[in-house]
Amino acid sequence: MPSPPSASTVRQVPLLDLRALHQPLRSEILAALERVFDSQNFILGEDVHHLERQIAAYCGVAHAVGCASGTDALVLALAASGIGPGDGVLTTPFSFFATASAIHRVGATPVFADIDPVTFNLDPAAAGEVARRRHGPGEIKAVIPVHLYGGTADMDATLTLAGAQGWSVIEDAAQAIGAEDRGRRAAGLGRFGCLSFFPSKNLGGLGDGGMITARDEAGAARLRSLRQHGSTRKYYHETIGYNSRLDSLQAAALSVKLGHLDAETAGRQRNAARYSEILAGTPVLTPRPAPFQTRHVFNQYVIRAPRRDALKSYLGEQGIGTEIYYPLPLHLQECFAALGHRAGDFPESEAAAGEVLALPVHSALTAEDLEYVAAAIGNFYVGK
Repeated sequence: MPSPPSASTVRQVPLLDLRALHQPLRSEILAALERVFDSQNFILGEDVHHLERQIAAYCGVAHAVGCASGTDALVLALAASGIGPGDGVLTTPFSFFATASAIHRVGATPVFADIDPVTFNLDPAAAGEVARRRHGPGEIKAVIPVHLYGGTADMDATLTLAGAQGWSVIEDAAQAIGAEDRGRRAAGLGRFGCLSFFPSKNLGGLGDGGMITARDEAGAARLRSLRQHGSTRKYYHETIGYNSRLDSLQAAALSVKLGHLDAETAGRQRNAARYSEILAGTPVLTPRPAPFQTRHVFNQYVIRAPRRDALKSYLGEQGIGTEIYYPLPLHLQECFAALGHRAGDFPESEAAAGEVLALPVHSALTAEDLEYVAAAIGNFYVGK
């Protein structure tokens, strides 16, 4: 194995460089924030309504409703679907914690089905098998397919299964704004679609924020009420809702960034394609979008790596930022022990948790950055 670079030749390649991504937009974003500040209209103002219209159009749906976070988007969508105590919600155990915690927060029970090992998303065949054998308490009423890493779940198969079972479909598109399944936008295929504007997302805000897309006016009206304490008129409450509003400062910044989202996505796609070229021949498995994933937006570029933990440590020594999304599947999390799962229940999810590693892929990376990362990975495996 070649000697690692000396301290003077180590190149810093962070997993995400928000400073580099934001600097070209600085004056445009600050002007938008100054305009909101001068208006003093900070909560659910015109900037929020404008962004809602923009996002609805971008995702190809009739309505979008802003909220405080991507997690709240899931909670609100579940509540608007009438999901509550005694209901089961089918989803993947290989996702960010919020997917399952939102189900728990509305009083329902997470019901897991394993993933497809290529896309890392919910396996429709596994979901169908769970549907066939699940009866009694916690009967499934909804399914949350997660569009992980910027690639869609197989929505045709998911919608067919849900239609046959009478389930609501809520898309967790937190990592997938702009992604497409057979030319159709993520967050535009289920009854509701949930987006996150956490700063690390392709469309990231300057703090927390989220949005729910809705295909019909009745669903959108329900969401608008729920996000504001169950109220449609000030101080009059038809139901008990939540306090989950997107603020105008975030909306203004996000509206600016939405105008640059397709350029950011194109940069990520170019970098992902280059990685796949220069990592060929190494022991790592690079992402392989499925045929139905007609637009993968690479919120993360995730490899499957032998000796993953040692590789992560080595890359860190070379100044390369990486992350494991996710090291422990949801069914094995301590807080879900009452569900009764054990190791081996979802083998594809468990295998992925031991092998996945996200590499830097954002659009501010240079060609030299990509070559440096690939060379470091190659160096690690030399002689192994």
